[in-house]
Amino acid sequence: MTATVPAPTDAGAGAGESGTAPDRRPLVALLTANLVSITGNALSAIGVPWFVLETTHSASRAGLVAFCGLLPLAVSALAGGPLVDRLGRLRASVLSDAVCGTAIGLIPLLHWAGVLRFWQLCVLMAVNGLFRAPGETARQVLTPDLADRAGVPLARAMSLYTGASRGARLFGASTAGVLIAVFGAEWVLGLDTVTFGVSALLVALGLRRVPAARPRRDAAPAGFATYRAELREGLDFLLGQRLLLAVTLVLMVTNGLDQAWSAVLLPVHAARDLGGSVDLGLLAGLFSAGALAGSLLYAAWGDRLPRRTLYACCLILSGCPRMLVAAFAPGLLPLGVTLAVAGLAAGILNPIVSTVLYESVPDALRSRVTGVLAAGVLMATPLGALVCGFLVEGAGLTAALVLVGGAYLLVSLGPSVLPAWRRMDAANDADGTADGGEPGR
Repeated sequence: MTATVPAPTDAGAGAGESGTAPDRRPLVALLTANLVSITGNALSAIGVPWFVLETTHSASRAGLVAFCGLLPLAVSALAGGPLVDRLGRLRASVLSDAVCGTAIGLIPLLHWAGVLRFWQLCVLMAVNGLFRAPGETARQVLTPDLADRAGVPLARAMSLYTGASRGARLFGASTAGVLIAVFGAEWVLGLDTVTFGVSALLVALGLRRVPAARPRRDAAPAGFATYRAELREGLDFLLGQRLLLAVTLVLMVTNGLDQAWSAVLLPVHAARDLGGSVDLGLLAGLFSAGALAGSLLYAAWGDRLPRRTLYACCLILSGCPRMLVAAFAPGLLPLGVTLAVAGLAAGILNPIVSTVLYESVPDALRSRVTGVLAAGVLMATPLGALVCGFLVEGAGLTAALVLVGGAYLLVSLGPSVLPAWRRMDAANDADGTADGGEPGR
């Protein structure tokens, strides 16, 4: 039987450990900041590819811009864990928002000045990607500590975290489509800049007295050897956890396919076959609405259901059907209904993965393991958009939709047939032994 290691919290942070009354204000501040930040990400997720399609009329260039933004994101996710520990989770989140907001804000400013070049757009998206992951990692790994401080069960806190993210994507995506139609894509990117500033302010004020948000005092002196050793420690832990490794491999592929869909396939389909940016925003909003509902449903009843079966079914529903419906069912209504169902399934996936992750990884390794896992998941993501852009121009939109959907279906069968996924339902062993036979720390 697979054992998982419950993640301990920082000393004095949890209400249960210190005996103090639960304090929910830091958790509310974090969830609100994350909601605002993800709203901005949803705005740019619609605004950037539409801006590229409007200004270049090229699916391959839209894929290239997505590649430039996502490759640095994967690199910084890998290297950012030890950096988050040394800077402190509060500083890492605030700095991340400040730099990303500046990079995104320069895109409309340079465009309005008439001096924006395609290579500059690629560079600004690369800067945004490079600094985005440490902030997201910092907020995510703070959630278990703040949940303990607030007296909220971990599974519910992670569902609230992902639910807030889903709600933000719903609002941001649906708003972006309308704003693009009324004002233009560049104004949507300007609004994204504002959301980064608000998120930074909320974290700076709401978490300034939280011990878990401060730099780790036990961190070794900075240096390349120390930094490499810490990254290696996170990687070794992940490789020793067969379930987490299986999750990482599946998500590596599905994230790449999802990015092909969101950065290339759906925007091109909306521009060529549907009603433009408004329909694009509506479809993205329907998916996000379903995802929000899925997160809330899992928060209410998820702990009563077998994780593996639920995860396997939701993974199949969330991917392949939307590609095939877009390819063969004309019109907005069939795709809208399919995306709402796919979003419902997708909204259940993240809380399951997050709960398994934080049950398995001790607090001292959370930033490092989360960074390594995120980097692995993101490794294929840039290639998905890049390859799909050229695939659309070379083989056509319908063929690209069928190929991407078929690949998604094959990968989605993994949790149903591979033995490592049986560990998702395993309870903690009494002796605290970690997966792979290593003692839990």
